[in-house]
Amino acid sequence: MTQIIDFQTDPGRYRHWRVTYEGAVARLIMDVDEEGGLFEGYALKLNSYDLGVDIELADIVQRMRFEHPEVGAVVLQSGKEKVFCAGANIRMLGGASHAHKVNFCKFTNETRNTYEAAGAESGQHYLAAVKGSCAGGGYELALACDEIYLTDDGSSSVALPEVPLLAVLPGTGGLTRVTDKRKVRRDLADVFCSIEEGVRGKRAEDWQLVDAVVANSKFDDFVTERATTIANNTDKHSRRGITLDRLDRKFGDDGSVTYSLVEIEIDREGGCATLTLSGPDADAPTDCAALHSAGSKAWMLRLARELDDALLHLRLNELEAGVVVIKSQGDPSLVAAHEKLIFDNRETDWLCNEIALYWKRVLKRVDMTSRSLVALVENGSCFTGILAELLFAVDRSYMMEGEFEEDNRPPAAIMLTSANFGPLPMANELSRLQTRFLGNPDAVEDAATQKDHLIEADEADQLGLVTFAFDDIDWEDEVRIFLEERASFSPDAMTGMEANLRFAGPETMETRIFGRLTAWQNWIFQRPNAVGEAGALQRYGTGKRGSYDRKRV
Repeated sequence: MTQIIDFQTDPGRYRHWRVTYEGAVARLIMDVDEEGGLFEGYALKLNSYDLGVDIELADIVQRMRFEHPEVGAVVLQSGKEKVFCAGANIRMLGGASHAHKVNFCKFTNETRNTYEAAGAESGQHYLAAVKGSCAGGGYELALACDEIYLTDDGSSSVALPEVPLLAVLPGTGGLTRVTDKRKVRRDLADVFCSIEEGVRGKRAEDWQLVDAVVANSKFDDFVTERATTIANNTDKHSRRGITLDRLDRKFGDDGSVTYSLVEIEIDREGGCATLTLSGPDADAPTDCAALHSAGSKAWMLRLARELDDALLHLRLNELEAGVVVIKSQGDPSLVAAHEKLIFDNRETDWLCNEIALYWKRVLKRVDMTSRSLVALVENGSCFTGILAELLFAVDRSYMMEGEFEEDNRPPAAIMLTSANFGPLPMANELSRLQTRFLGNPDAVEDAATQKDHLIEADEADQLGLVTFAFDDIDWEDEVRIFLEERASFSPDAMTGMEANLRFAGPETMETRIFGRLTAWQNWIFQRPNAVGEAGALQRYGTGKRGSYDRKRV
């Protein structure tokens, strides 16, 4: 799988989903094109999905929040008879590389999290209307919804059959959401996750696997009435959305990617990618009306979208760029002004709120990216507020200290704002500064006293905001040695070390999904019981059961 995977799409190019709007209620209809797989070698039968299907879903969820803020309820349903969704396509998984499988699961998890949070954060509640078989990743699509309704027709069911059928785990948070979100009793969850046929009817409701089981003859009316009631309980009806324009992006022959505000440079020999973010080149919009007029061209939203796309591109298309260097360039005061408009008005203006929430998701995408991440705070940089969050998301940060010969850019400085003290939490529900200073909470208070001021290297070092600060004599050699050393380490060891260190602090459902479940799935995806020649994933559909090494590890 060497083709470039493009995460950009739009409604005119969807092959697998349809969306209809009925006032404040939207219907999201999954109708997968069997011949529309992202790669050759498999058919997407029974509403099964691959990464291409999920790229469209992620785009729909994003557009729903920005282009259709009037929507209060989204009904997720199938466009096919007798099947809701068969989950991730098994032939695709069987033929995919290990890296693709793991990155596919991570992206689908992030997409599920996005619409799972849409109800509480944006007043867009997702409701799963299940008719037919709802298995594996299909049930995980439903689990991320606020409510699940199952028709009682004698055959419709929900199931997580990955363990008995494929010798793998439900890779999109299924195990965790069953216990942590739906509060299914542990022994019943054990039964549910061990049977191929799933659970239907009243038992599914009694076990809390669904919220309601409704007679088939009344099902459609029940779903419509429930969605209408939920949608009418919001005050979103007068909102007018903005259009998310296609990103300005160019690919270079050397692997570089250039956006309007983001640039990726690839050093293939050194196993390194450099991600440079540009601050605004104009004053912030004067008010929220001006922000709405700017739409997706507004700096805060445009940068978030471009950074998001760049991260996904690096994850899936540049697998050997194991070290990602993050830089910035621009005027810190302009960054602070653009950010201030957003955070000062997010309680009263829906677009300001959505842009802030998008930054929350993008920064979590940084946290979850399986690369060695380092930030370089150079002269002329603009690590302010939301961009300063990147300094606390990376594994290490290096900062220029003092004057540098033949460098007339403004001295390297960091500026903290209110954005660094709570509104952009990590998966552990703490801010990145709280996570950074987990053993020294007073350090967060010390940092807060310097809010809205430029903090140069010596003070940043004393406050613990950067890992190291180096002068003109040492800078180049220290950075070079670090990058060479990091690129020389085992990628597997780095992935394990970084993921463990980044998940400090309290455990939440989200950290369990990414820090525990994903780690186990990563391991299982390499085991012969699953992917070996006689493994369950390879033998699926042949009529033969997998042949297992019976030793427990």
